Amino acid sequence: MGNSTDFNRAIEIGRPPNIQRLFPHSRALIVSGKVIDRAMRAKGKAMTIAANGRSSIVIRGALMAAQRANAAIIIEIAKSESNYCPVNLWNLARHVDAFCNEMNITIPVAVHADHFSIKQISDIAPSRIIIPSAFDAGLTSIAIDASHLIDDENLKANIDLSRFIPAWAGYETEVGEIKGKEGLSTPQEASFLIQGMNAHKIYPDWIALNNGTTHGIEASDAGINVELTREIHMAIDKYGVSGAQHGTSGNDLERLKKIAADTHTTKANVATALQMIAWGVKVNAFGNAEIDDKGGFIKMDNAGLDNELWNEMVSYADKNSIKGGDYKKLNLPFENQILSQDAQTRARMAKAVEEFVYMLLNDTFNASNTADLAIEAILEAESYDLGPKGSLIEDPAEWTEAKFTARARAIDKKEDTSGKDYDD
Repeated sequence: MGNSTDFNRAIEIGRPPNIQRLFPHSRALIVSGKVIDRAMRAKGKAMTIAANGRSSIVIRGALMAAQRANAAIIIEIAKSESNYCPVNLWNLARHVDAFCNEMNITIPVAVHADHFSIKQISDIAPSRIIIPSAFDAGLTSIAIDASHLIDDENLKANIDLSRFIPAWAGYETEVGEIKGKEGLSTPQEASFLIQGMNAHKIYPDWIALNNGTTHGIEASDAGINVELTREIHMAIDKYGVSGAQHGTSGNDLERLKKIAADTHTTKANVATALQMIAWGVKVNAFGNAEIDDKGGFIKMDNAGLDNELWNEMVSYADKNSIKGGDYKKLNLPFENQILSQDAQTRARMAKAVEEFVYMLLNDTFNASNTADLAIEAILEAESYDLGPKGSLIEDPAEWTEAKFTARARAIDKKEDTSGKDYDD
């Protein structure tokens, strides 16, 4: 970690207005998502973890790992997870702030709303209220995920909702998320979205793609298509947009190294693997939970949860027909019992998460020592607001709603919107 003078100055000027208001006496360096992205870009060929904080144990472990690696990181939760996890859009920042102060965490952390999903046009109106309320509660970054919509409606949703995102905040957009095996994202549709946003003076920090992504627990290890990702990133290179990689669990470490080294990805989401590791479930080399011959998870002895509590959770899941990836829905009903375990058990759960996240940050993502680069970016800007990476390139007159709707209809692609719940 850099010198204390730089850190103290970053605390003074680097925390966004909502964080200053909520936590006026805090020593937690909660920053805009832009700061995290810029730190990875400054190092080059680096991406950091966006750790899904479904539980307080996972948040603790991820923060401990980042401190150890001196890496700037992101803690996130998806919009849908706010319905079935104890951590949600409105208390995530409070968890992060409290743990940073308690554990003397001094690395920069962004608080991100992942997959703020717009699945139909009628979702836009309530989102105009929900998004500001979540920033009031401490968000510093958000992913507007209207990828479920056709291309012109995706663009319209981003144009509409961008007004409700603070200019200083991290901004992720998304294309192609649910198209399935026959509908991977293309350079054409990614360019359409980014060009259209640019014409409306919207400059996102990240774009997420369907590039072979899997979410949750998958039997296949087919994994991320690195070459497709690189091709798309090159197609939109002049707009200054970084990549956000979803579904990182399920990919071997060499493939993840290539994503960091060969593409413009700076943010890598990890969710299910962290949950399972915290619980003491055995995972394979791809970060996916291993399954026994009866289709159940393999709980390791002397790891994660107390075995008695684990058995109770499995019984609850069986009774309520909760299987596979839907085990994530056990977080809310069992958080209090998880926290009521003895200190040694809680500590080993957090330590297991720490070890896994540290390995990713230090050995795989090339994110070590990016904390110092994030602080340098704040000090150079003399502000919490680093401004956009992009600038106006497209002619707004060519991107009126009528023109971009017609242009979208001409994009040739194969849709497959019948698939899964990819919100997390």
